[in-house]
Amino acid sequence: MAQSRWGNPIVYAAALMLIGVMLGPVLYIIIGGFRTNSQITTDPAGFPDPWVLSNYTDVLTGDTFWRQVGNSTIAALATTVGVVVLGVMASYVLARYRFRGRGAMYALFAAGLMFPATVAITPLYILVKDLGLVNTLPGVILPQIAFGLPTTIIILVPFLQAIPKEIEEAAAIDRCSRLGFLWRMVLPLSVPGLITTGILAFIGSWNSYLLPLFILNDQDGFTLPLGVQAFSSQYSVDTAKVLAFTSLSMIPALVFFSLFERRIVGGLTGAVKG
Repeated sequence: MAQSRWGNPIVYAAALMLIGVMLGPVLYIIIGGFRTNSQITTDPAGFPDPWVLSNYTDVLTGDTFWRQVGNSTIAALATTVGVVVLGVMASYVLARYRFRGRGAMYALFAAGLMFPATVAITPLYILVKDLGLVNTLPGVILPQIAFGLPTTIIILVPFLQAIPKEIEEAAAIDRCSRLGFLWRMVLPLSVPGLITTGILAFIGSWNSYLLPLFILNDQDGFTLPLGVQAFSSQYSVDTAKVLAFTSLSMIPALVFFSLFERRIVGGLTGAVKG
C-alpha cells in the first residue's frame, strides 16, 4: 500500500540521482565563486570557509560584465521579436491558406530542424561577410532569426489550425479582412504558442556561442557566452573569479526559464493537441 500511495521508491531515487547529476556542476560553480583560489586548491570539493564576496563584487562593479549583458539582451530581444513576428505570419499562411506547394513549404521548414548552425557556419560566415555585417550584432541576430523560424513554425501552425473555421467565416460576414482576422482573433487565441516560441528564441539566443564566436571579433561587442570564454582566458590563474563570472552569466537564463517554465510546457502541450 505504501508503494501504491507514494509511488515506487526506486523511481524517486533514480530521479534524485539524475537531479543531483544535473544540478551538481551548477551548484559547484556558484559556490566556488564564494571561495578563494587557495581554498579551491586545498579542498576542491569543500565549502567556502570563510565565504568570500569579493569575487562577485569585482565582476559586478566592472564594465565588462554589464556591457556583455547589454549585448546579449539586445541580441536576444531582437531575435525574439524577429522570430515571433515572422514566424506567426508564415504560420498563418501555412495554417489558414490553401495553395499549391503548401505541404512542400511546411516540410522545408520542418527539415530546417535537422540542420544545426554547426553545419552551415562556414557558408553563413561568408554570407554575413559579403553583407558587411561581420563584428556587428545584426550579423548575429539575422542568422539566429533564420535558425529560430523552423521551431516557431512547427509550434505555431497547429495552434492556428485549431482555430475553428466558423470564427473566420463569422469575421468575414462582419466584413473583417484576413489581416484584421489575424490581428483581432488569431493573435489573441495564439498567445500561449507565441509566448512559448518567444521564450525558446530568447533562451536560444542568450546561450548561443558558436555563431557569435565566428561573427564577433571585438571584445566590446561580445555576448555573455563569448565573454565567459574571454574572461576565463584572461584570468586563467584566478579560478574563483572565473567561477563567479560564469555563475553570474548563467543566472539570467536560469531565472528567465524558471519563471516561464509552465508557459513553455503549456504552449508545447497545446501544439501537440492541435
